[in-house]
Amino acid sequence: MSEETQSPKSPQSTVQSTAQSTAPKEYPLDLLSIESLDIEAQGIAHRPDGKVVFIEGALPFELVSASVYRKKASFEKATLLAVHRESSQRVRPACPSFGMHTGACGGCKMQHLHVSAQVAVKQRVLEDNLLHIGKLKSDNLLRSIEGPAWNYRYRARLSVRYVRKKGTVLVGFHERKSAYVADMSECHVLPKHVSDMLLPLRALISSMDAKETIPQIELACGDSVTALVLRHMQDLSDTDLTRLRAFAVQTPGVQWWLQSGGLETVVLLDDATEELNYGLPEFGVVMPFRPTDFTQVNPHINQVLVSRALRLLAVQPHERVIDWFCGLGNFTLPLATRAQSVLGIEGSEALVARSRENYLKNQAARIDRHALAPTSFEVRNLFEMTPALLSRDGRADKWLVDPPREGAFELFKSLAALHQQLLTGVPCDDGVHQQALALGNWQMPERIVYVSCNPATLARDAGVLVDSGAYRCSSAGVINMFPHTAHVESIAVFDRIKPQ
Repeated sequence: MSEETQSPKSPQSTVQSTAQSTAPKEYPLDLLSIESLDIEAQGIAHRPDGKVVFIEGALPFELVSASVYRKKASFEKATLLAVHRESSQRVRPACPSFGMHTGACGGCKMQHLHVSAQVAVKQRVLEDNLLHIGKLKSDNLLRSIEGPAWNYRYRARLSVRYVRKKGTVLVGFHERKSAYVADMSECHVLPKHVSDMLLPLRALISSMDAKETIPQIELACGDSVTALVLRHMQDLSDTDLTRLRAFAVQTPGVQWWLQSGGLETVVLLDDATEELNYGLPEFGVVMPFRPTDFTQVNPHINQVLVSRALRLLAVQPHERVIDWFCGLGNFTLPLATRAQSVLGIEGSEALVARSRENYLKNQAARIDRHALAPTSFEVRNLFEMTPALLSRDGRADKWLVDPPREGAFELFKSLAALHQQLLTGVPCDDGVHQQALALGNWQMPERIVYVSCNPATLARDAGVLVDSGAYRCSSAGVINMFPHTAHVESIAVFDRIKPQ
């Protein structure tokens, strides 16, 4: 799955357990005692000579035997063969396709670990990244945001492969460490109604004339509609289109979308009677979206996340707020129910256009509620932010920042540069030239809430803010958006340090 990171290369990228465990002397030397777990859910052991061994499928405090499949000068990688002393946190995986065996599904990595232990691993990853990359500690640890551990994945890219030798079609995630598609009949992280579709989808594609030229189906579930985006490498025959329509009739709530090329070619097969959307009921907001738009994978967690973020931001009715990397307005519109005014900034013109539409649609629907605050949206490449551009956006009391995996480095560098000019009068350096900016009544935001999908870039960006002397990291915690996977989402709060 695209959210998973690459395997670590050294023990510095590991998650250390809270206690040490060594093998009793009576055990043979070829047995390995697992000391900790890395973010890829690999157990970590040391040989007597100190060499690190990463073992897939092993858990902390277990005594195992393993088969080494890769040897390097400083480490080895191995696959679990047998567990001779089992961890109390080991559980039976729910999906029959999960495992270390050949052909196992690669969509999840932690189904063998109790979900509460998964959260603890991710919390330690966040803390370690803040400490080792950002060189800081959060003043407080937030309680983790958790929700349903199963049937949560409302967005997914399902690979499709016609296997000529077997005369069958496979639909699902890739096998572990393989380009092949896993032979899946069910998936417990997908919504149950989607899991139940896997075999019918295989039968559908098998019956189509274009079965050999369909590489994937993109899944996007709304509150009442399930959109399936069929990627097809050749034009579909009228017979194939009839088959797709018949499948939708037999499967209530399904909408077929067709994609013949890039994202701009995605079109709805037939006129829809229902709109693809999701709701944020606490704020009286409904968010329409296209199936290729970015939305959070886990709608249960997203509702809690938006609520937690706004509560941490503590927006007051007289305040102006900027929502950086605003996307469809997932945070922007809820902010407009609390603030005096809101500015949403995003790099994608298509998403900004959709944000404006969503704002107007929700404003018109608020007959029995307070109107949304005045809200504007702007298109800007936030990876090319400069102090001069930042100062033009005007003062804001609070910031909400929700960047992609690349983080918000240039944004925070620009903020740190403006802080230095305010503090010392030294012109800002944007990397090209120094210039003294006429800041007028511009001022630093009093609080920043940062929602992150990559703890490494969060830690890097946090280091910029804290090193500037303008902010302290007052709290941070993890969001278990993707149970059973190695993906770590987190949230952090930065409070302004008042000049002495």
